[in-house]
Amino acid sequence: MSHSTLLQPQTPARRLLSLGLQHVLVMYAGTVTVPLILASAMQLDSATTVMLVSASLFTSGLATLLQSLGIGRFGARMPLIQGCSFIVLAPLVLIGQQYGLPAVFGATIGAGVFTLLAAPLFSRLLVLFPPLVIGCVITIIGLSLIPAAAIWLGGGNPDAADFGSPPQLLLGTGTLIFTLLLYAFCRGLMRSLSILIGMAVGTLAALLVGMADVSAVAAAPWFGVSLPFAFGMPQFEPAPIFVLCLSMIVVMTETTGNVLLIGRLTEQEIAPRRLADTLRADGLSTVIGGCLNSFPYNAFSQNAGVLMLTRVYDRYVLAAAGVILVLLGVFPKLGAVVATIPRPVLGGVGLLMFGMTLSAGIQELKRVDFSNERNVLIVAISISVGTLPMAFPALFHALSSELQLLLGSGIFIGGATAVLLNLLLNRPAPEAQGGIQ
Repeated sequence: MSHSTLLQPQTPARRLLSLGLQHVLVMYAGTVTVPLILASAMQLDSATTVMLVSASLFTSGLATLLQSLGIGRFGARMPLIQGCSFIVLAPLVLIGQQYGLPAVFGATIGAGVFTLLAAPLFSRLLVLFPPLVIGCVITIIGLSLIPAAAIWLGGGNPDAADFGSPPQLLLGTGTLIFTLLLYAFCRGLMRSLSILIGMAVGTLAALLVGMADVSAVAAAPWFGVSLPFAFGMPQFEPAPIFVLCLSMIVVMTETTGNVLLIGRLTEQEIAPRRLADTLRADGLSTVIGGCLNSFPYNAFSQNAGVLMLTRVYDRYVLAAAGVILVLLGVFPKLGAVVATIPRPVLGGVGLLMFGMTLSAGIQELKRVDFSNERNVLIVAISISVGTLPMAFPALFHALSSELQLLLGSGIFIGGATAVLLNLLLNRPAPEAQGGIQ
């Protein structure tokens, strides 16, 4: 599959909408989680919460269009979807509670500018990502997504009395099995849309047994536009901007892993120039987000599983997803319809899709020479370190908030460990470098 081929639409126009909708349904819960949790932590009213959710969806659509289609030196021009980064949620809540929403948006704009400036420098680190490191990073990305699928499978709220109840687990498991059967035994359009059909059938089953709530659809307004700076002009406080810039380092690390994964799937070489364009799109989208009452953005990992299952790597499918997200942000009632999908249904398909991302990391590691014991050590330690924040999140709670921010990301610390160990243990011998001068 050549790069020039991927620049042109490969999917019939009649299928763009349905395939794009699959990507939206997969990432929807993740991108609205950030404004929902922030609004809850700041005790904002329902009208403000709806505005933040709509703004996040609208800006996600703009960011996805920028990333998939590209404008100048902004955008990967690859099948990537953008959403509000969950990585920045903890610092956003802290900033919001101490400084208020104007400071949240000011810090978001500042972090976006930082990412724009850092993109060319960060992209030059691509030489530090051989298959050994890429495989570790992608594997950790897959593993880091599994807890989200588990929470969805149990009902979405671990504090709820019915979390993990037999009906919730049965609904999610049934959705998973039905989607697997569709994918395994169908061909053509049915196979490509197996995720969408699986979620539709799971939601219908939930409606029939009273496990889905559609009351929010009637209550949601038909039309709503989030105007720029709706909460006043942004406040640029130094401390919040600094903390959020630290978060964006982690975001850039995750985006790098995602782009390398999509590059493998689409058989495209990811050069530093292209990675810089991708990171610039993250930065510009984050600046736009801060202006439109939203938050920092990055390429979502969840959708790699959809690409692997459908084997449709057309970036115009993701552009269609971007258009759908814009419409969801402009027409809240449509967003309310999507929100009716029960969390166990998302958990069922999530296990399948996130597992596909994990398998992509394992496939990348197959390219590594494991007869070399040093490579075995690097993989063992890096993946183990990367799973620490997921295995026991309270491990780093005694450290400063800045260190918690960095060490709380398994993708960041696992990837950094892989890079450092590879540089240390796989350094070429002096004679291989022409001898000591």
